[in-house]
Amino acid sequence: MPVLVKVSQNTIKNSKAFGKWFGHVVATKTMTYQELCKHMSEHNSVYGEDVCLGVANKLQSCMLEQLLEGKKVQFGDLGTFYLATTGTGTAKEEDYNLGVNINGLYLRFAPSRFDVNDLTSKTLKKKATLMNVKDLMESSSKKKDAAEEPATGGSGDTTGGESTQPSGDDTPGADNTGD
Repeated sequence: MPVLVKVSQNTIKNSKAFGKWFGHVVATKTMTYQELCKHMSEHNSVYGEDVCLGVANKLQSCMLEQLLEGKKVQFGDLGTFYLATTGTGTAKEEDYNLGVNINGLYLRFAPSRFDVNDLTSKTLKKKATLMNVKDLMESSSKKKDAAEEPATGGSGDTTGGESTQPSGDDTPGADNTGD
């Protein structure tokens, strides 16, 4: 079965492309992770020496096959892969030509939006600890400057401070909120 494309008119009045017609991929169904695994098993594949790589390669080829048959593919709790088009619009629907007006067919991914596995941009941003690179560079410079200062104290120990890499709580990605 081919990838299905629906041609529809842009109805956004403020858009530069208002009134033009565009093609959009229409999925025939969304394949579940279990259906994809079953489909893989129906190919009677013999995996190579490295079973994990064999399974991953088979998964990739089967996902592509299903996408090119016009299906979306749900990848477990990670999210769903699907195809989308880019191209130029036409003034009239009857002037729209799939071969001429579709410039590209792209693989897209919609992350899971379920509780623990919510991978949306908003949730990922909440979970991430963000640090400006400029702040990291300043922190590194301060540590380097401190390491170059002569050691004080009667022990004669001048070790420490040779590394310019942040350590402890200054490590990028560390939760510095004090929780």
